[in-house]
Amino acid sequence: MAKRDFRRIFDLSTDEVWAVLDLARELKREVPVKQFTRRLSDRVLAMVFEKPSLRTRCTFEIAMTQMGGAAIYLGPHEIGLGKRESVHDIARNLERWFDLVMIRTFDQKNVDELARHCALPVINALSDYEHPCQAMADFLTLTEKRESLEGLRLAYVGDGNNICHSLIALSARLGTEIRVASPEGYSPCSRLVERARVEAQETGARIRVTTDPAEAVASADAVYTDVWASMGQENEAEERRAAFTPYQVNAELVAGADPDAFIMHDLPAHRGEEITDEMMDSPRSIVFDQAENRLHAQKALLVYLDAHGRD
Repeated sequence: MAKRDFRRIFDLSTDEVWAVLDLARELKREVPVKQFTRRLSDRVLAMVFEKPSLRTRCTFEIAMTQMGGAAIYLGPHEIGLGKRESVHDIARNLERWFDLVMIRTFDQKNVDELARHCALPVINALSDYEHPCQAMADFLTLTEKRESLEGLRLAYVGDGNNICHSLIALSARLGTEIRVASPEGYSPCSRLVERARVEAQETGARIRVTTDPAEAVASADAVYTDVWASMGQENEAEERRAAFTPYQVNAELVAGADPDAFIMHDLPAHRGEEITDEMMDSPRSIVFDQAENRLHAQKALLVYLDAHGRD
């Protein structure tokens, strides 16, 4: 059985995405009664971190613990990807001890190289190119808030970054509409957008990229944003603030969306920059539901990849 990885959204077919989301909902039902199915009993997850994170570390560790397994944190001082030791050699070591690997890194090449050389399933827990685990949690959250994703209009306002890429790809897979508004020079990767539009021909999705935030938000069912300067872009913060100020998610912008539109953010948020307190704390905000669902979406991914093969 061929090894399965989750390096990018497009690694899963539409049917597989739905299978993972269905499994996530099933696993989430175990939480209130604290009766967890030990689906990963005796499995050990290697957690390779170049970038720190609250949500990623907590949710993967809790996921493995609740499902009967264990997780070991490997920070930059323990590993030093490509510096202290080559990614190839790290991969060959990890496969001798662990059962699953997740990596949170800067360069997508590290995810791809680790997956290429490691016989274990590898999960991209964030790279500068994609954030697929977050997007899965986001769409899990939307399925809980709506009877159906059919007709969903998702507006993403801000940097055409990793989370934007994953949201575009997942919208294409699931046949929903996504409108992205970014300043000139900060649009999402054109190659990924074109791939998504090819997928959309099969699923009925609609992908629109604009520089006008009001156009993106018009009648939207959900309005999503992210930080203007991600980790590693601190030296661009002032330049980006000037470019992105008109893209702030605030009451004025959201007034153009559907009256019941949800407010979304993948966190951490810079309150008062890309989003106001009023919107973050609005009754329509589902930001912390998204954060909670990282646990359940990742549980489902771990179980699915563990069950569907390794070299």
